[in-house]
Amino acid sequence: MKTSHRRTLKTACAATMVAGLLAFGVSAASAHVNVNPDDPAAGGYTHLTFNVPNESPTAKTNKLEVSLPTDTPFNSVSVKPVEGWTAELVTTTLPKPVTVAGATVTKAVSSVVWTADAAHQIGQNEYQAFSISVGVLPDAGTTVTLPATQSYTDGTVVKWDEKTVEGQPEPEHPAPSFVTTASDAAASAAPTSSPSVAPAPSAAAPTSSDAGSTAGWFGLAAGLIGLAAGVTALVRTRSTKAK
Repeated sequence: MKTSHRRTLKTACAATMVAGLLAFGVSAASAHVNVNPDDPAAGGYTHLTFNVPNESPTAKTNKLEVSLPTDTPFNSVSVKPVEGWTAELVTTTLPKPVTVAGATVTKAVSSVVWTADAAHQIGQNEYQAFSISVGVLPDAGTTVTLPATQSYTDGTVVKWDEKTVEGQPEPEHPAPSFVTTASDAAASAAPTSSPSVAPAPSAAAPTSSDAGSTAGWFGLAAGLIGLAAGVTALVRTRSTKAK
């Protein structure tokens, strides 16, 4: 029994270790450049943070370029400094004028390029976060796609520009993206329904018929008790005479 129990425990431990290693492998393989907005509400401004892991076992990441949309351009773009990295905002003329927040925009920042010095390149088992502030965000429900290009010191260039399709497996190099939500003003103005509370049922007052019935039952009971007492007295009287 003990030997069998030990074998079972060893098997379970081995299976757990294998599952953990597999999970780690899947996690490592699925690491990619992604973006996290702190407030994706339409019509507002947000901070976009790009997390960039180094995936090369031999080279370091020394450059990152993120493309910004030109069909729904941002009329404001600013960069958060990163130690050891220089940032460049590339401005281009839009294919056609676009109205943003009531103003006509003909030029906009189309990409941001970060370049590292030799001492701050992203090495093995490392990642770096790059943040920008952008606005105005487009209408709610808009998918904002931000393709990224990651360059390595050995000359390798990885383009994170593949479109993710709902219901299909994630591509090998998905483009960073996010979906805008309802504007803060619309969200605060949305009516909220409060649960209705039913009044507590009150005790019903007795009706005249109920009171009459109750009194009738008490009268009947009293009559029966009196009748029983009379019969008992009569029996006792007859027993005394017979003696």
